[in-house]
Amino acid sequence: MDGENHSVVSEFVFLGLSNSWEIQLVLFVFSSMLYVASMMGNSLIILTVTSDPHLQSPVYFLLANLSFIDLGVSSVTTPKMIYDIFRKRKVISFGGCIAQIFFIHIIGGMEMVLLTVMAFDRYVAICKPLHYLTIMSPQMCIFFLLSAWMIGLIHPVIQLAFVVNLPFCGPNVLDSFYCNLPQLIELACTDTYWLEFMVTANSGFITVGSFFILIISYIVIILTVQKHSSAGFSKAVSTLSAHITVVVLFFGPLIFFYMWPSSSTHLDKFLAIFDGVLTPFLNPVIYTFRNQDMKVAMWRVCRQLVSYPKIS
Repeated sequence: MDGENHSVVSEFVFLGLSNSWEIQLVLFVFSSMLYVASMMGNSLIILTVTSDPHLQSPVYFLLANLSFIDLGVSSVTTPKMIYDIFRKRKVISFGGCIAQIFFIHIIGGMEMVLLTVMAFDRYVAICKPLHYLTIMSPQMCIFFLLSAWMIGLIHPVIQLAFVVNLPFCGPNVLDSFYCNLPQLIELACTDTYWLEFMVTANSGFITVGSFFILIISYIVIILTVQKHSSAGFSKAVSTLSAHITVVVLFFGPLIFFYMWPSSSTHLDKFLAIFDGVLTPFLNPVIYTFRNQDMKVAMWRVCRQLVSYPKIS
């Protein structure tokens, strides 16, 4: 059989979240509401930042791009999960599975880089306010954004380059509601121990490393401000609280997943729902909750949207 294509599997079967009708109903309502809310909230942030001349600063440019990424986070797995909840046979094609993994990792990589850039933005704004607009120039913001796209693209390409040529010749059941890369590798009809180790170590190192860089940067900001002004310290903590909350919500489930890869399947599913459904909904809420300028601008855009049909 040398030279033949051993990958005869054309689709993968998901076991889903639960076989209980009551739990399925709760998950359907919960996921649908959060999905619609996250899509509307993040879209409103993008529309507000792009249309309001008072929000043309680097921090809002980065926030709008984070909302754009969160639209992707919501759309990669959640619609398919909602569609499959009541279906007895939950399937995805081989190509669809590879595409889903690709977009999960490219979006995740982009968000990690963007959160790091937002931490740098806050460092410059708080510790070097007189040089803020010089350092965070439009050209630098575009450079950071392109870097996020490039790093996000390279990460899944490297990992999937080893996966697409694996022989899948029989088992095709994934105990999940989306294409989980480690579980997919386990289905290959060959010894994949080192590949599983490489994929987990690669993603885990990037995740944990990015998280610690962010936490250290926030500690440096707080300590720097504390040395200069006690009043500035409380203001810095208030400003950074939203950023730190988003970082913990995003990285927490990922770190747990990669640090304890042998944890229970039910816990993995819960963390996946948390990261893919709940976090994109919470991000716009957290970033706008204490930002008066953003709330006023969003309210202004909402009034314009409501009054537009009346004018036309």
